[in-house]
This record gives sequence, structure tokens and C-alpha cells, in this order.
Amino acid sequence: MTIKEIQEEVIKEFEKLNNELEKYNYLIILGKNLKSIDPKYKTDDYLIKGCQVNTWYHSECKEGKIVYEVDSLSLITRGFISLLLRICSAQKPEDIQNTEFYFIDKIGFKNQFSPLKDNSLFKLINKIKTDAVSGSRMKQNKN
Repeated sequence: MTIKEIQEEVIKEFEKLNNELEKYNYLIILGKNLKSIDPKYKTDDYLIKGCQVNTWYHSECKEGKIVYEVDSLSLITRGFISLLLRICSAQKPEDIQNTEFYFIDKIGFKNQFSPLKDNSLFKLINKIKTDAVSGSRMKQNKN
């Protein structure tokens, strides 16, 4: 599936939820179900700097596609991580770097967080996009 198709799928899932409480509960369920990051990456070296809640991040390019492992102490953050990984993991770097993550606005969370939590989410998105640029360069260098 393309990134756009996956974002549309996520939007449809959230449209079925009746209110903000159901949306937050769904994020918490997603967060609980997110696979934990490999313990070797749960160190200070893999922390995303400036996030309000400890969030660990690792990515690598495999067969021309980027695979992510991300984890956090916050269940709601883990829920968003789950959505971002679903959308971005195993996608081509150039597709990720050209993506507008419009699903956040469409599911009703664009302005729902404190500035610090917003900042953390956007730091994660920026990290994903930065690594996509790096992954694209690695892919080009191998060809």
C-alpha cells in the first residue's frame, strides 16, 4: 500500500469513533499493542532529544526501504508511534521524505496537545523524514 492509502485507511478508522474520548482510548490501545523497541536501542544514544517523554528511535534501510523501531514511555505517544510506523515503515525513502502527514489533522489531533507534546510528535516526524533523506542517499550510493 502507498503512504497515502494507509493514511486514508487510518482516517476512516478514526471517523468510526464517536468522540474525543473514544479517539484517545483507541490511541491507548494502539500504544499498548505497539511492539517494544529492541532493548539494545533503549539507551540514551537512541533518545530523541527534546521530547517531553522519553522516546527511543532506531531506523535502518533494508532492501531500499526504511524500517523503524520507535518506543516511548507514554501510551498516547506510543499510539501515535504505532500509526506513524504503520504509515512509514517499509516504505521507500523518497516516498517518506515527500509525504505530508495530513492524517494528524484529519483525525482531529492537530491542535489537541500541549505545545510540548506537539513538539515531541513533530520532532519524531522530522526524525523520520531526516532518516528518509539519509536512506535515499544510502540507496543512491549503493546503485
